[in-house]
Amino acid sequence: MIALRPAAERGHANHGWLDSWHSFSFAEYHDPRHVHWGPLRVINEDRVQPGRGFGTHGHRDMEIISYVISGALGHRDSMGNAASIVPGEVQRMSAGTGVTHSEYNHDSRGATHFLQIWIIPDRMGVTPGYAQRSFSDAEKRGRLCLVVSPDGADDSVTIQQDARMYAGLFDGDERATLDLHEGRLGYVHVVRGNALVNGHVLRAGDALLYRDEPRIEIEGGDDAEVLAFDLPRME
Repeated sequence: MIALRPAAERGHANHGWLDSWHSFSFAEYHDPRHVHWGPLRVINEDRVQPGRGFGTHGHRDMEIISYVISGALGHRDSMGNAASIVPGEVQRMSAGTGVTHSEYNHDSRGATHFLQIWIIPDRMGVTPGYAQRSFSDAEKRGRLCLVVSPDGADDSVTIQQDARMYAGLFDGDERATLDLHEGRLGYVHVVRGNALVNGHVLRAGDALLYRDEPRIEIEGGDDAEVLAFDLPRME
């Protein structure tokens, strides 16, 4: 089964300083058909206006990944981390037993555009943790580069779940496949541009959900940036 999740059908909230599209149920948006996909719980596409952001707030028992598309995202947390996240970088915060943090666009010149991704961990109550790593365009060009994994394979960022996230850049004849083993779920989200994914033309914000399919196939990209997830099933 491959199901299309069009960008325009996502939940939407515009608060002025924040314009946010929700791939899964979040805050005031609830769709019983789209609560989670395996442990993939949140993909919010956020645009934060200059000088604005999310004040200090708390999380627990969630793997939180930030993926910046343009601009820069300032981060500060109760673990003592203070960083700026820019395009090409992947940041992970394991909330575990509890952490507070803030996220701001400190640049006065334009909006920060980023994805915030939440993955439900496979065990609760872990010690909070933080990681951040840059992945070059060359590492992602014409292939699916492993950026998040449970074991840190290929120098990826680790999470507390048997889930993997890949990032790729595709143009023209560039193509890549990702095998999905029996019993696994797949999910593809187009960050920007457009691409042909398993025969479906996807544009920015579109997604495909996979169940009982052997592989993800990406080709025919036009300035495409794509995220692909290999996920366990959750009852």
